[in-house]
Amino acid sequence: MENNYCIIMAGGIGSRFWPMSTPQKPKQFLDVLGIGKTLIQMTYERLLHVAPKENIFILTNESYAQLVKEQLPDLTSDQILTEPLRKNTAPCIAYASAKIFAKNKNATLIVAPSDHLILKEDNFVQTVNIAIEDANQSEKLVTIGIKPTRPDTGYGYIEFSEEKEIFPGQITSVRHFREKPSKEVAEIFVKSGNYYWNSGIFIWKAQSILNSLEKFKPELHALFAGDLSFYNTPAEQENINRCFHECEDISIDFAVMEHAKNTDVVLANFDWSDLGTWGSLHVHLEKDYNGNAVIGDNVHITNSTNCIVNLPNEKLALIDGLENFIIVEADNMLMIINKNDEQNLKTYLVPLEESSPSFFKKD
Repeated sequence: MENNYCIIMAGGIGSRFWPMSTPQKPKQFLDVLGIGKTLIQMTYERLLHVAPKENIFILTNESYAQLVKEQLPDLTSDQILTEPLRKNTAPCIAYASAKIFAKNKNATLIVAPSDHLILKEDNFVQTVNIAIEDANQSEKLVTIGIKPTRPDTGYGYIEFSEEKEIFPGQITSVRHFREKPSKEVAEIFVKSGNYYWNSGIFIWKAQSILNSLEKFKPELHALFAGDLSFYNTPAEQENINRCFHECEDISIDFAVMEHAKNTDVVLANFDWSDLGTWGSLHVHLEKDYNGNAVIGDNVHITNSTNCIVNLPNEKLALIDGLENFIIVEADNMLMIINKNDEQNLKTYLVPLEESSPSFFKKD
């Protein structure tokens, strides 16, 4: 276990969880479940079962470094890796992989987003350990696939080799990574049985991912791994800032995974959600007999069904006669929106930010 390292990616802004999630405090730093723990705290605690705490690194935007320190006080400053610009997942993974490889040439990396919800944590640990064993035995790049429960168009899919019998914990080779499909194509994927959701969780040896970056993205590799001498020295941050200003903006899927032939997927059997929307959160919250999920001590809801309500405890609210609505208040910002329209939230926010910029640019 001493060679296991975790990279938690925590740089996203989570705009689809407005108004609770803002650029100043995005959803990974919020207690969206109302249980007293933020998503990044839950992710950190989960990964303590597969790596020692000194081997867990957080990758985040420099503006969130203080939030990370406050929410994960056990971490040292060296474990909080900051990026000056958002350049997608490939550059930040290249950075963390090179830094850890400079520390330990035998390192195996578990790369995980900070804002996913994972239940049945024992099954999660078992699945990750299967992936670690596979990655350590070869040059495999391993990902975790989630059995789809619906033809969701918001997820990427993994097409894997067909087997007569599919069972949890099975390792199989990846045929293709498929981008977010149309509803019709997603229905075909789910019906076929050999397409799983791409969880965005990756397991590989540090050497393996650096070799793959060198093969498929040599410029990116040269920037972050061409010279390892500045890592873990006072010169690291200055060099990393330069690398981020010069590097390409690209995801690890486009940079490596869609080109590599040495990819495996472990078929998971734990409950998973990327919590991309308020609607996706609704599935995991406790609900009343009318399907309403309510967070807030003084919310009174009647004659309403299938709603999600998240209001401050000090807010007294009466809600009557609504069906399939999302009602959220935070920092003097209130959203009331039909669940069917929440995919348009980013579009709705554009005129709001233009007309009321002070609400979006708070210290």
